[in-house]
Amino acid sequence: MKKHYTAIISRTFGNFASKKFPKPLQKLINHGYVKLMGLDMSEFKNPSEYSTLNELFTRAFIKPREINVDKNVMISPVDALVTDYGEIKDGKAYQIKGMEYSIEKLFGFYHQDAVKDVEGGEFINLYLSPKDYHRYHSPDRLTIQSITHIPGKLYPVNFPLLRNKKDLFIENERVIIECLDKKGRTFIMVLVGALNVGKMLITFERKIQTNSKIREPRHYTYENITLEKGELFGWFEMGSTILLFSQKGSFTPQVNINQKVKFSEPIGVLN
Repeated sequence: MKKHYTAIISRTFGNFASKKFPKPLQKLINHGYVKLMGLDMSEFKNPSEYSTLNELFTRAFIKPREINVDKNVMISPVDALVTDYGEIKDGKAYQIKGMEYSIEKLFGFYHQDAVKDVEGGEFINLYLSPKDYHRYHSPDRLTIQSITHIPGKLYPVNFPLLRNKKDLFIENERVIIECLDKKGRTFIMVLVGALNVGKMLITFERKIQTNSKIREPRHYTYENITLEKGELFGWFEMGSTILLFSQKGSFTPQVNINQKVKFSEPIGVLN
């Protein structure tokens, strides 16, 4: 099976972004990108200090952000835009208002029990633009049960496609992370690939290689992996989307559609 054109474009861009150019040229590339995309670099190193464009994309904070320690508060795992949120009904969620999709298809074969667990619960869609901080962190203390890498296409996840392409999240490459919260309730995070996202890296599972030659889903299970609230667990190379799904009665979102949120900021309360 041939690679989809979106994967080829993304891999080509990824190769460019990972290449170390001579310092004067790299400085020009980095500063040009910062200016073009309007990056706020106040929490990061000077653009000239990154040896590749990819290092700039996946930049870490100079000083860590302060984490809200309130046990009843869930924080945003990323800097992002809330594109939709709401209740999961009849196994359906929305990629954007008016465009529903099947959670069963999104989660895939290995997470069918989780589909039942989150029925009547809440979902939140968090879109990371190319100018956002690309690292993702745990929104609360979570115990990792399993993870599945599902290969797919890499369509953009911007507003035009969210509004017009049915099953966008289902067609795109994604990583399903099934967790339990500190009260033993199911919580799912889905990392969705997108155009020019050459890689989605998971710090605790380096076997996952996205936008690769893999054609079938790969599933991994765990016994003793816990992420603390605010803990880094990976990053996108370029912008993309994280989808959050909670078990019924466990979480109440406190966000608005089109609201900009930052990693470490509250996005709701735990019940």
